[in-house]
Amino acid sequence: MPLLGKIVIGLILTGAVLQLVPFGHEHSNPTVIQEPKWDSPQTRDLVKRACYNCHSNETTWPWYSSIAPVSWLTQRDVNQGRAHLNFSEWNDPMNQPDDVVQQVAGGNMPPWFYLPMHPEAKLTKDERAALARGLQKSLNTPAK
Repeated sequence: MPLLGKIVIGLILTGAVLQLVPFGHEHSNPTVIQEPKWDSPQTRDLVKRACYNCHSNETTWPWYSSIAPVSWLTQRDVNQGRAHLNFSEWNDPMNQPDDVVQQVAGGNMPPWFYLPMHPEAKLTKDERAALARGLQKSLNTPAK
């Protein structure tokens, strides 16, 4: 068997074994408890479009989120996103970080690596500014 054939078979077997790792296959969306009091429907729509997949209990799990090792990264990102800021559990004051407006206004959220597979989350300059203003009003954060 040629070397290329052995490499291909090795990659296929490795990929199959990776699917046996239990992390990242069970996708759950816990119950929505409470959302923030949005300043406008536009703010809510922008947040849902650009933030909810990682920062809410309403994640849409794409097909590739069931295939390791991408499933591991996706699960980790959602777990970390929900732990840092969860718009579906706004009854918990720990979920109201001071820097959310700065992250959006500064272009750090949504992260660059998320956008190629989720082009709907890409914000124009005007949408980013509107979202930052809406979050500031909705989350009662001081202007900076």
